[in-house]
Amino acid sequence: MIIAAAQFTARPLDVAANVERMAGFVTEAGERGAALVVFAELAVTGYEPAAVAGDPDALTMAPDDPRLSPVRDACRAAGVAAVVNCAGRVPAGPTISSFVYGPDGAVLTRYDKVRPTGTETAAGFVAGTTDGRFTLHGTAFGLVVCYDAHFPDLAARAAADGCRVLLASSLYGRGAGQAERREIFPALARDNGLRVLLANHVGPAGPYDACGRSAVWGPDGAVLAEGSEAGVELVLHSLSGV
Repeated sequence: MIIAAAQFTARPLDVAANVERMAGFVTEAGERGAALVVFAELAVTGYEPAAVAGDPDALTMAPDDPRLSPVRDACRAAGVAAVVNCAGRVPAGPTISSFVYGPDGAVLTRYDKVRPTGTETAAGFVAGTTDGRFTLHGTAFGLVVCYDAHFPDLAARAAADGCRVLLASSLYGRGAGQAERREIFPALARDNGLRVLLANHVGPAGPYDACGRSAVWGPDGAVLAEGSEAGVELVLHSLSGV
C-alpha cells in the first residue's frame, strides 16, 4: 500500500478553493497508486485559528459538511482514503480535527487534537479527549495533529494499540520549526517502532512561513521519503513489509 502526504499553500479562509485543491490531490494520489493521502493542519481554511474561532458558525465543520463533498466525491472516484484536517466543533467549542474518509467517501473516524497550543487555546479551541485510530487494507493507523507529536505518550499509545503507522497533520515553519521537525519525528518513529508520516504546509501559513519537507520516517528513524522546502507536491511512500 502506498501512502502520501499532500503539501501545498492553503488560501486563507478560502474553503472552496482549498477543498478543490485537496480533491485534486486525492485524484492525483489515485492516479499514482496511493491508497491514502494526508493533509496538513487546518488545510481546509488555512492556519488561521483566531479568524476561525472568531466565526465558528461559518468556518467550523462536521464530517458531513457539504463544503467537503468534493473531497469525499474524489475519494469515491479514485478509491483513495483521505485524512482531512479542518476546524471541527463539539459542544464545548471549536476543535482542530482530522476527518478520515475511506475509499468509498464514508467516514472512517474523527480525531480532535488533544494538545492544542497556548495560542490555539487562547483563540477558543478546545482539546479533544480520545485517540484517533483507523484500519485501511489491514494496516492500523494512529493520528496526531502537530503539537500532539511533542508528547511521546500519544505515539506510545498508538504503538501499544497495534498501530503500525502514525499520521501527523502539522504546521512547521522555518527556523525553530525546522529544528523541531528534524528532532521530534525521527525519535517518535525510532522509539515506538512506527513509520511516521508528516504532512506539512509550504509557504505562507498564518503567521508562519511553512518549511515544507513533508516526509515519512521508518522504524529506525531514517527518512524514507521527503518533499522539498518549496514544492507543491505529493510525497509518496510504499508500506511494503508493514
